[in-house]
Amino acid sequence: MIYHHIFEKYGNKEVVRAAIIGAGHFGTAVVTQQLHVSGFSVPIVADRNLESARGAFLKAGVADERIKYSADSDEMRSLLLSGFYIYTDSVESIMGIPEIDIICEGTGVPESAANHCKMAIDSGKHIAIISKELDSVIGPQLKKMAKERGLVYTPVDGDQHGLLIQMVEWAKEIGLTVITAGKSRDGEFILDEANNTVSIAADGITVHESVSVKISDTDKTYLQMIPEGCAREYLDRRAEILSSLPNAGGFDLCELTIMANSTGMKPYTPSLTQGTLRITELPVAYCSSTNGGIYENTEGIIDVHTCLRRSDESGMGGGVFMVVRCDNAYSNYILTTKGQIPNYDLSTAVIYRPYHLCGVEVTTSLKTAVLLGLDTGSKDYRQDYDLVRIAARDIEAGEVFGNDHDVKLTSNIVPSTVYGKDNAVPAHMLNGHTARMSIKKGSTITYDMVNEPSHSLLWELRKAQEVSS
Repeated sequence: MIYHHIFEKYGNKEVVRAAIIGAGHFGTAVVTQQLHVSGFSVPIVADRNLESARGAFLKAGVADERIKYSADSDEMRSLLLSGFYIYTDSVESIMGIPEIDIICEGTGVPESAANHCKMAIDSGKHIAIISKELDSVIGPQLKKMAKERGLVYTPVDGDQHGLLIQMVEWAKEIGLTVITAGKSRDGEFILDEANNTVSIAADGITVHESVSVKISDTDKTYLQMIPEGCAREYLDRRAEILSSLPNAGGFDLCELTIMANSTGMKPYTPSLTQGTLRITELPVAYCSSTNGGIYENTEGIIDVHTCLRRSDESGMGGGVFMVVRCDNAYSNYILTTKGQIPNYDLSTAVIYRPYHLCGVEVTTSLKTAVLLGLDTGSKDYRQDYDLVRIAARDIEAGEVFGNDHDVKLTSNIVPSTVYGKDNAVPAHMLNGHTARMSIKKGSTITYDMVNEPSHSLLWELRKAQEVSS
């Protein structure tokens, strides 16, 4: 890797200090990895649940006597300079500490996250955005606001869209044509041929209940390797056979909305293909129909899939992938014959990364922001697309809209619109607000269906983004 050369040659300080806001799964992993990364420290963790904030340091192996609570900026700074680790429920206090270089916003609560990011910018601190919910709504505006202050607003390595953005940028840099790029769901479909079942295991994060479906011998035929020219047929039949298993959620589409806005790529359909595919089948199905795939002579597509495999086969680990080609015949020969997995006619190959390490690998983004003044996202970040909500059942007036896990809502990715009566509301502007009227199943949630909050920084910044874009 070239990181250590760049940080050593161009870095402007010896230690990068980050504060974590939101001691959830992702944020805690940033904290627990810090003692194993040179030139990096997370001395402060904030969370409304103080035990979660304190627990992040304990999980990192920090001795209990070195962990202190404080909600006062001066006291927190004194403790930090004395080598203590501080947990707090006062985000405002963190902003007054000059030694904190970058704020990692990981609450996952859009309204709170908007306020935290504005406070960080006003306080002259860089932002690493873990809260994809916020980023999907006003990421371009926050990046613009930070840049105007000479600050960095960056996605993070470890989250799938952050890694995928860099993978696509790398492909473009070396001249590959990206036909499709996307993420694999964290949950995978495990085929047990002896017992004629397909199962998905609970992971406690995105899949909360283990589920199995019994399959017939006829069904099992469609779970074998896709024959040449049969991609659409096999995808459709698999969708029918496995329809009782959970598929992609709003959180999957949320990340790919950010991916689309960062790269200029586009969804093939609003709900994405959501194919059930082996790694070896990705270049077979997710390519042009001219070459046996499902896309009608188009490219630059974002998509999502669920990895199908036996228990003794390697999976995708919630990683990311690209189906690519070279536009020179000899170069494409090299691409498709030197270890990459190609499709049948050797016109495309899949390049994939079968893991994403969440907070464990975030420090590359944080150091790049602070030491180099650069983000690890794309060159151009525009709100071309929005994640929006569809009523999965009839919704009564007064019901509260939830987040990506709300079972009464499904999600689509659609071209971005502006604030207006009949226009779709960006999904995470709905969180915690109520339905103004009864909404029929299948309806897209529009502004006139929602009780708009009397004061919301999130809504204000979204309107400002629409004016400035």
